[in-house]
Amino acid sequence: MSNRYKGAVISATPPTTSGGESGTASGVWTLEQQLQLIAASLWPIQPLPKYIEDVFSTYLYTGNGTSQTITNGINISGNGGLVWIKPRSLADNHSLFDTARGALNRLRSNDTTANVVQAHGVSAFNTTGFSITGANGETNQNTITYASWTFREQTKFFDVVTWTGTGVARTIAHNLGSTPGCIIVKRTDTAANWEVFHRAIQSTPASSADYSIQLNLTNAAAISSVWNSGTPPTSSVFSVGSGATVNASGGTYVAYVFAHDAGGFGLTGTDNVISCGSFTTNASGEATVNLGYEPQWVMYKPSSLANSWNIIDTMRGYTVGGTYDPFLRANSVDAEYTSADLGYPTATGFYATVDGSATCIYIAIRRGPMAVPTLGTSVFQPYNAADTTTQTVGFPTDMYFDFNKTGAPYNVLVGNRLVGTTAQLFTQSTAAESNTYGPSGSFASNTTFAPSMIGAGTAWYSFRRTPGFFDVVCYTGTGSNATITHNLTVAPEMVIIKSRSTAYAWPTLVTAIGDYKFLFLDTNGAQNTASSYFNNTYPTASVFSVGTNVQVNGSGATFVAYLFATCAGVSKVGSYTGNGTTQTINCGFGAGGARFVLIKRYDDGSTGDWYVYDTARGMTVLTDPYIRLNVNSAEVATLGSVTTVSTGFALDSAILAAINVSAGTYIFLAIA
Repeated sequence: MSNRYKGAVISATPPTTSGGESGTASGVWTLEQQLQLIAASLWPIQPLPKYIEDVFSTYLYTGNGTSQTITNGINISGNGGLVWIKPRSLADNHSLFDTARGALNRLRSNDTTANVVQAHGVSAFNTTGFSITGANGETNQNTITYASWTFREQTKFFDVVTWTGTGVARTIAHNLGSTPGCIIVKRTDTAANWEVFHRAIQSTPASSADYSIQLNLTNAAAISSVWNSGTPPTSSVFSVGSGATVNASGGTYVAYVFAHDAGGFGLTGTDNVISCGSFTTNASGEATVNLGYEPQWVMYKPSSLANSWNIIDTMRGYTVGGTYDPFLRANSVDAEYTSADLGYPTATGFYATVDGSATCIYIAIRRGPMAVPTLGTSVFQPYNAADTTTQTVGFPTDMYFDFNKTGAPYNVLVGNRLVGTTAQLFTQSTAAESNTYGPSGSFASNTTFAPSMIGAGTAWYSFRRTPGFFDVVCYTGTGSNATITHNLTVAPEMVIIKSRSTAYAWPTLVTAIGDYKFLFLDTNGAQNTASSYFNNTYPTASVFSVGTNVQVNGSGATFVAYLFATCAGVSKVGSYTGNGTTQTINCGFGAGGARFVLIKRYDDGSTGDWYVYDTARGMTVLTDPYIRLNVNSAEVATLGSVTTVSTGFALDSAILAAINVSAGTYIFLAIA
């Protein structure tokens, strides 16, 4: 039996022996039997799961004019692939470097230029990213901001292929392991247009492949013999005609080959991570696209009319916030645009807008990470900001709490990547979304974060959206019972909802309370029961339910939901009963214990604030401070009573009785 492990094939047959207890009559294993035993101990090994974060990255950086290394976690040197770079704040060319042509070999998607070996650009492909050298404006000019997109070669995702032309129609072998959805070809030895095959613009029947479109131009798709009409690509080859742009005798070529809904990813190996499809907008220029996943990167072009190739990604800003998000154009040297609304991502796809009715083709890539986290520090960081303005978080911040500890206003501000940098909500207020304090945080960084209420008395928490731990969902109310799709991949145990467009409260469902009861984040009230909020239905691994109440589902109102779950060694949503003295809450954490704890009393007839503790401000002595999410006041610095311990956190009612009243019942969220 053959089993694949990280690309290596192991032939494993369980050992067959006779004789003594050790495997032979003499009690000694032969070398062959020992090798069989080793093989059997590995049998049956399954392939390691593949995740989108292993093969694709959008990484933003600022040029320094000399050299720098971009660490994006993609092993491109060991696997092959493409690095595509575009200045954001400067009108300059796109630069494409791939492992097949080698470092410093540059192509430009916005023109016909042949391959050029430069003294600057991507100088090395690394096991965790790539290196850049030189001060050229295309890749590393001092103070200029850049976007880089890294595509790693991987079956059912992406491949890079090179060949020398013959002048005769032929097939080109590829290693995609599935039928390509899009193929982008560039002649490298002389100037030529970029030819694009896309499955969605081929004519009927599907076996025909007689249309092409150019990446460096705005032209609509047109009939062409580029793709050897009538010979569609397969899981092992694609066909080219005899044209000079794809197969001139002696010409050299490179192709970037993209998969379409081929599966191959996730724990079961069945999840799609890339789609090459089409959509047609209505008379108002709108369309909703269902991918079955939330995208992080989309490139689309109207194929039925002359228009540009637009590139959007969630790192630079792809939001539901109502503002114009930044986008770049693959066919243009122009700096980043913010002059049009190109739509927004949804939990299952994206909404797109175009000027008027058009048919568009697209490539969409799934949002990551897909892997369940194993360390709290990879998804959550608390900060006691002092007088600094930016902190290294170590991951992209998807949601944050930001608050003034000692100076007014004491609002606890909440912002998230999905709604953008100008949208703010306050946990102690029913007010609708606003931009009272200006930009609500800088999300355009893979590793750092700077919230809006920076000052000597500021602290904040950075959260990352990951399966099994935390998710953010935006939706529009219908006024009727509904289910809302999420991407947490497990059933949420805490669902916090706030209307973005209307002054409503913060209904919060915590399954540990039981009986479909819920709380309000903005008050100290006890548990509530009303089926019109969560429709007496607990969340599942794919959806949560809302009823008809306007505070969770008002018709036409816009909402945001924050979803938390218990993730082994990372987070714990649970409950406890107070004992009036001391107790330890075991969250199953490692030696570091809890770094964040949220506590709320919920039993009938009682009140209790939403207490928050963190290790950045202190959780080691009983008098370390807390804040309250439902109260507009400074932190309380001498009445903590919650400390971190190796398995979770400990309570001591001697200082603050409210967090451990005898027979009182409490819910909590703890993060390691």
